[in-house]
Amino acid sequence: MNDTCGLHEQLPDLELIVEVSRLAASERQATSRLVSALAEFDARRLYLGQGCSSMFTYCTRVLHLAEHAAYNRIEAARAARRFPEILTLLAAGRVHLSAVRLLAPHLTDANHQDILREAAHRSKREVEELVARLRPRPDAPSVIRRVATPMLPASAEANSDPVVSRAGGVFVDNPESVQGPITVDARRHAARRPKIEPLAPERYKVQFTVSRETHDKLRDVQDLLRHRLPDGDPATIFDRALTLLLEDLKKQKLAVTERPRSRPPTTTRSRHVPSSVRRTVWARDGGCCRFEGPAGRCGETGRLEFHHVVPYAAGGPTLADNLELRCAAHNRYEAEQWFGGFVREEPVSYMAASKTAR
Repeated sequence: MNDTCGLHEQLPDLELIVEVSRLAASERQATSRLVSALAEFDARRLYLGQGCSSMFTYCTRVLHLAEHAAYNRIEAARAARRFPEILTLLAAGRVHLSAVRLLAPHLTDANHQDILREAAHRSKREVEELVARLRPRPDAPSVIRRVATPMLPASAEANSDPVVSRAGGVFVDNPESVQGPITVDARRHAARRPKIEPLAPERYKVQFTVSRETHDKLRDVQDLLRHRLPDGDPATIFDRALTLLLEDLKKQKLAVTERPRSRPPTTTRSRHVPSSVRRTVWARDGGCCRFEGPAGRCGETGRLEFHHVVPYAAGGPTLADNLELRCAAHNRYEAEQWFGGFVREEPVSYMAASKTAR
């Protein structure tokens, strides 16, 4: 372990929080300067004299940047030559490289200030939705087809994410903008995780692979619905199936019902959260983690659990006033804050909370 890591190990929590923020700001400033230098380097085509046929090759072979990192920086550099204020926004952390890369093809002299302002502090997914609004694409056609199982060497699967795109087979964003050939490794990388991307406002493309059994179920459903759904549109079937699944999950986890009974719990000395209490807590907390730290409310909507503000083990009742929604990570974190480093493994849905939760 180097001296820098050892130094950070000795820092108290509050000092480490400050140090991480300082280093992140320093990294943003360094990235902005690198993008500025790459813009001029690219304009002078200095990569040719260095023995590289393109900026992409220079960044990956000489600077040893990952393919996706190289592509982001090249696109940001070219955009920054047109709109220098991008460099200031990158240094300040108002926009990130992925946002600049996604927005670059849509920026003009007339709209760039408004678009960059709207993209400030937006996630990549939110920027993709902004792009979909700027340039809507038609709905993706419904297609069901058998796909071949790729036989890739283990080394290819272990590499980092490819330079992503939608061009069939070769995953490169806007490949014509990358000078020089795409490397063999980039061609071998296949997108293995499901993709959800916005095509236009309120329209999304969802892409995933299913098993033979799931395919056969879909075909059976299409046949049974022919009288009401002649074209057997998978999107319509998917929506109806999700609607039923969502209703079932809400009944199981949130005790949602059309005729709720507001019967008060018979005892508060039980870990079991009554249906009426679950409904109240879920509605009050808006279906997301209620933990708040110096950076704001968590807001996570996945893996939520009902959490005792005053721990059950410390006599806290299982009532709506003493329960809040927590994501699994914050539920365990607060239990560790209350009980110390060791927390007995148990169903964390009713795990205890910190004194400082409020």
